[in-house]
Amino acid sequence: MLMTKRKPATVGEILVEEFMQPMGLTQGALAEAMGVQRKHVNELCNNRRTVTAPTALILARVFGNSPEFWLNAQRRTDLWEAMNSPRERERIERAKPLQSAA
Repeated sequence: MLMTKRKPATVGEILVEEFMQPMGLTQGALAEAMGVQRKHVNELCNNRRTVTAPTALILARVFGNSPEFWLNAQRRTDLWEAMNSPRERERIERAKPLQSAA
């Protein structure tokens, strides 16, 4: 598996640094635009909530980009976390590759 050693930017970091700050958006204003509670946005910004497919669709609609952008950002973080967690790594390494029928 080819994974970078450097932790990728989290969804929260991307949301705050690339979208909210440049647009001067508060968490409350973004929550209103998304039609969700402020707590939902706060948890996204602080990486205490992951981006689900419905949330990705909402963020894409609000910011005019694609849901894949948000899901890919989440996926990169999830993969990095799994590869860099000793417990998860142990589980992964226990898996035995299947022999292909040649």
